[in-house]
Amino acid sequence: MISLTSPIETRAHRWPAGPKLAGLCLATALLFALPSLPLQLAAFAIIALLYLLPGLRFAKAGAKALRPLWPIALVLALWHGLTADWAEGARIVLRFTTAVALANLVTMTTRLADMLDTLHWLTRPLAALGVNTRAGELAIALTIRFTPILAQKGQMLAQSWRARSAKRANWHLVLPLGILALDDAEHVAEALRARGGVNPAPPSAPKGGDPTNGT
Repeated sequence: MISLTSPIETRAHRWPAGPKLAGLCLATALLFALPSLPLQLAAFAIIALLYLLPGLRFAKAGAKALRPLWPIALVLALWHGLTADWAEGARIVLRFTTAVALANLVTMTTRLADMLDTLHWLTRPLAALGVNTRAGELAIALTIRFTPILAQKGQMLAQSWRARSAKRANWHLVLPLGILALDDAEHVAEALRARGGVNPAPPSAPKGGDPTNGT
């Protein structure tokens, strides 16, 4: 899931996060069960229609968020072209693109807080066994939150490079983007430490003194 909640309000924004995430898991499993290329094309067309239903602005925002997928799709297509298995390559690329587009659609129509509430509900049995689930919940939240931010910073670095040089940036942006990521991680770590970290808060002492010593 590679985007944040879309500001363009849709009916799906009002649906509970739990059923949407469960439907995402089921639909992704069904995508891997589809045996033929026409069925994969039909699934891709259905997802494209779902993007278009809320309007053209919503569809453009969704398509823009999926733009980073094209290098992976290109590599998959070239590899299957070299192995003379174009049909299988097209099926894999369509399945991959459709699955990520569906996950992106769920993310665009679901608030991060609602996703975390669902995750917290799912991990409640582990918490009852004494497992600290806050670290995992926080890691998922930070991944969802910072992936589009790092992508945006990468685009800004590329624009700055093009404004100052006629050469293509290529690998030259890896180091500054890595430094920006580390700087963001340091700020987030400091903010977490200031708020008590990821360990669950200790139970507060009962009012009226310690009952074990009679005070």
